[in-house]
Amino acid sequence: MAESNCTQATEFSLTEFTDNLMTQVTLFLMFLVTILGNLGMIALIRASPQLHSPMYYFLGNLAFVDLCSSTIITPKMLVDFISEKKGITYAGCVAQVFIFDLFGMTECFLLATMAYDRYMAICHPLVYPLVMSPKCCFQLVTGSYLMGLTNGMGQTIGMSNLSFCGSSVIDLFFCDISPLISLSTSDTTLSHIILRTSASLFGVSSSLVVLVSYVAIISTILSISSAEGKRKAFSTCASHLTTVSIFYGTSLFMYLKPSSDSSRKEDKWTAVFYTVVTPMLNPLIYSLRNKEVKEALRRLTKIK
Repeated sequence: MAESNCTQATEFSLTEFTDNLMTQVTLFLMFLVTILGNLGMIALIRASPQLHSPMYYFLGNLAFVDLCSSTIITPKMLVDFISEKKGITYAGCVAQVFIFDLFGMTECFLLATMAYDRYMAICHPLVYPLVMSPKCCFQLVTGSYLMGLTNGMGQTIGMSNLSFCGSSVIDLFFCDISPLISLSTSDTTLSHIILRTSASLFGVSSSLVVLVSYVAIISTILSISSAEGKRKAFSTCASHLTTVSIFYGTSLFMYLKPSSDSSRKEDKWTAVFYTVVTPMLNPLIYSLRNKEVKEALRRLTKIK
């Protein structure tokens, strides 16, 4: 009865990440690098014919996803640095949850798709052009976005069934489904079921594709007799392996690590790494470690 008479929160208060000026300026600069880096990667892939291959088609979509996921979180955080009132409306919070979970899960499946692409290129090079056709690549990317959309809608439905009649202070600098479930004063069973089902079906399945692909890739590379052959084979997947390690490492630490009062500051730093640093690193990793990207950039610069 008390639940039905409660006043539903129409706005949430977000917790400021830091009041240190140098840290704030650093995060702002990192956001600029993220925007410029991912936009630059998309433009470079589109403008360079030598990068019109399945791997770079997937990479262009990864850059787009990183661009979208960072712009839904970071600008609000930067505005809160200079704003006295660090709040977000209920509708704005729903939008953050939907878009963040949409692109977060899309990235999981894109990375799995890229792992499968590397598996086919290294383990089955003769049938690679046939299997990784433009039609197949389009279907794989579309499927990744559909999985992300399903996850975003599921988490949004879960949030819509929650009531917030007590505290409206989210102990994070953006709206995420986990702290919102903890904040809810209503039955959270459905939200927990959706969250765990999504993690089990989508998160675990995409992770398994990555794991199985790289087990097969490493096995194939080790069977190559020449050291030069091993080096060339490994160099084709080194950038993706680095990206996968960073993304899944921070994801697992952020969502599976037990939360406690003593570790909340550490949890916020992990969230910053996941939402700000990772989208910035992806284009840098591929531009610094990938010879084809560096060569395409060199040719484009000479033409200009």
